[in-house]
Amino acid sequence: MFQSFNVSASALTAQRLRMDVISANMANVDTTRAKMVDGKWQPYRRKMVVMQPNESFSSFLSQAMNERSAGGVKVTKIVEDQTPFKLVYDPSHPDADENGYVQLPNVDPLKEMVDLMSATRSYEANVTVLNATKGMLMKALEIGK
Repeated sequence: MFQSFNVSASALTAQRLRMDVISANMANVDTTRAKMVDGKWQPYRRKMVVMQPNESFSSFLSQAMNERSAGGVKVTKIVEDQTPFKLVYDPSHPDADENGYVQLPNVDPLKEMVDLMSATRSYEANVTVLNATKGMLMKALEIGK
């Protein structure tokens, strides 16, 4: 009976983490000294959240055949985006190389905003599902009156 609450709760948790990671990406859009690699500072590298179902497809199938609800999503890891850093010509920048180029993070603010909107909409949809489930359970309790 409460399995739908668990499904929505797992999605809310995952989307909240996704929004936190996107916020960190936006906060570090100009960070040129995030990590030391081989004695040189590297810019911030964009991070992404990887999610997967809590259970395998075969368990979903067996649960569906038994008419039980399956369960939610989980975050498996946070990975770094391996796209190359942006090169900007700015010889006056303290992190410029000998040719005057500065490596900037591989964070695209537009892409981050689209991802943030997607995570927000998903979060809102799961809140709606949670409230609808709660409303149905409350109506079911009123039947016995």
